[in-house]
Amino acid sequence: MRFVWQLLAVVLVTAIGGQAVGAMEDSPWLQLALGLLTAAAAVLVYGWVVRRTEHRPSTEVAREGAGAAFGRGLLIGVAMFGAVITNIYFNAHYEINGLGSLTGAVGLAGFMAAAAATEEVMFRGVLFRIIEERTGTWIALTLTGVLFGASHLLNPHADLWGAVAIAIEAGGMLAAAYAATRNLWVPIGLHFGWNFAAASIFSTEVSGNDTPQGLLDTVTSGPAWVTGGDFGPEGSVYSVVFGALITAAFLWLAHRRGNLVPRRRGADKAAAATTLPR
Repeated sequence: MRFVWQLLAVVLVTAIGGQAVGAMEDSPWLQLALGLLTAAAAVLVYGWVVRRTEHRPSTEVAREGAGAAFGRGLLIGVAMFGAVITNIYFNAHYEINGLGSLTGAVGLAGFMAAAAATEEVMFRGVLFRIIEERTGTWIALTLTGVLFGASHLLNPHADLWGAVAIAIEAGGMLAAAYAATRNLWVPIGLHFGWNFAAASIFSTEVSGNDTPQGLLDTVTSGPAWVTGGDFGPEGSVYSVVFGALITAAFLWLAHRRGNLVPRRRGADKAAAATTLPR
């Protein structure tokens, strides 16, 4: 039942917060405020429901060290997108024509903050963590990665390749980041850093969502395998390659720290919840 209660709690926050943030598209500063509020609410509600249903401290969202962990994830996300956009610049066409919309960038920052926090507590905090307890790290990473990619098929301009790319470069990478650190702050920061750089700074499409213009006025064109086409740079082969490399690095770190959970069989599954590192 803990799975049901935790999932229901974060889905409720996601639904209410998402609707509120989306409705404020024409009021960027209010959208920023509501986005940050939704992000905070998602983390707080997740921590509360975990404590109530698992009778343990919700260490994966502990305040201690949260800023540093979020900052590390943020830097990785921004650097990763910077590497992708650099390759698009040299191998296709990415042109900056000047400044775009500062207020647009502000509103997008709020939207992306809400998306990063709600999706991470749902997919990595609830789904990956609990599935991992029963099946081990590798199966949980694969299953939740596929589910995360498939969830993006609901977006405008989405296609099968976009879903596959998201599953590999984001679903796998973010789960690996959680496995390596056993906290949600790094994947939340990484998720937000990528989306913030893509939308708010470089004004590219994000997951085919008809993303509004951000800080820069830009034009992207060229082969879809380089640029990602209408889906945005997340559909670029460079995103998949860099995402896979960072996933491998996080999994190596998880292995080195002893955080990889082996596949569990029979009676081992019953004891999984009490033996896993939190």
